[in-house]
Amino acid sequence: MKTRGAIIRRAPGTYEIAELDLDEPRRGELTVRMVAAGLCHSDDHIAVGDHAVGTYPICGGHEGAGVVVQVGPETHGWSEGDHVVFSFLAACGRCRWCAKGLQNLCDRGAAIMTGSRPDDPSSFRMSLDGVPVAQTCGLSTFSEYTTVSVDSAVKVDKDLPLDTLCLLGCGVGTGWGAAVNSAEVYPGQTIIVQGIGGIGINAVQGAAHAGAARIIAVDPVPFKRDSALRFGATHAVADMAEATEIARSHTNGQGADAAIVTVGVTTGEHIAQAFSAIRKAGTCVVTGLGKMTDVGIPISPMELVLYQKRLQGSLFGASTPTADIPWMIDLYTSGKLKLDELITSTYKLDDIAQGFADMHEGRNLRGVVVF
Repeated sequence: MKTRGAIIRRAPGTYEIAELDLDEPRRGELTVRMVAAGLCHSDDHIAVGDHAVGTYPICGGHEGAGVVVQVGPETHGWSEGDHVVFSFLAACGRCRWCAKGLQNLCDRGAAIMTGSRPDDPSSFRMSLDGVPVAQTCGLSTFSEYTTVSVDSAVKVDKDLPLDTLCLLGCGVGTGWGAAVNSAEVYPGQTIIVQGIGGIGINAVQGAAHAGAARIIAVDPVPFKRDSALRFGATHAVADMAEATEIARSHTNGQGADAAIVTVGVTTGEHIAQAFSAIRKAGTCVVTGLGKMTDVGIPISPMELVLYQKRLQGSLFGASTPTADIPWMIDLYTSGKLKLDELITSTYKLDDIAQGFADMHEGRNLRGVVVF
């Protein structure tokens, strides 16, 4: 079938709309009509060239939700009309990591940026004028229709709003889990969240849900600081120096129990600032991404050892999507998780460039493409 999608022909580049050919689903696959797709900074990292991909052109988007229109042969448990939320990380359910409940580290993640099927690097489902088109994270949610593996799809109730639930496929779980799972926030703690975008705002929500007594949001953009206060932050400041001083003032000079780095383009200096802001035996969680070629974090090995601090990476908030996406839906429907309020602006597919421009200007917590 034909579908319209937003592609990058080379990096650095900009997203442009093209008419693509989309293959029918094979065994273990679904073809889905997209309802909504979130605009995540990771898709912008691909456009500017921070993250290299295996094949160009590539059709963007990895956060989204839609309705199944075709089910591949011998693909049991799925039907046309099913509603799905995508997980940007596929979970095979069989590898060592999935078996241990660490689906975010599934071995299928090794092929996340090849753009082909994870079990066959020569097999693609999209093409343009006979040339293979890569699918971001095996999904390409910036397309009216897409063909995906069932390992990337989570079935949801049909009476729920897909244009809101689309956010659960990346941003919400990444931020929430960075606080709840990776930082292991518990009641009474003092937490710093550095960077209040689509990830950081959910780290604020997660820390508040876990019972943190003080949540200090850090962002240079006034709109984002104001938003953080509405999502549970107790303080909102423009820089890490002020955040660190506030944390120390409430902890007898010790520092924050945890600092979570969710800056859109994370550098070693950002991580070092957060590391310096935590107390003895505190945790610095890093979930923001930067350039793949950047190396080095200017922290003191002596401070790491003698203060017994922990530097913790966090992929998808250490989530297990097949369990955590339904759990977050329950939190949302019971009023304990804000999702509708995350969506600052909506766009048509043809206006996707404006959506990323608004992201760069700090106008959005999350922009969403509605098909």
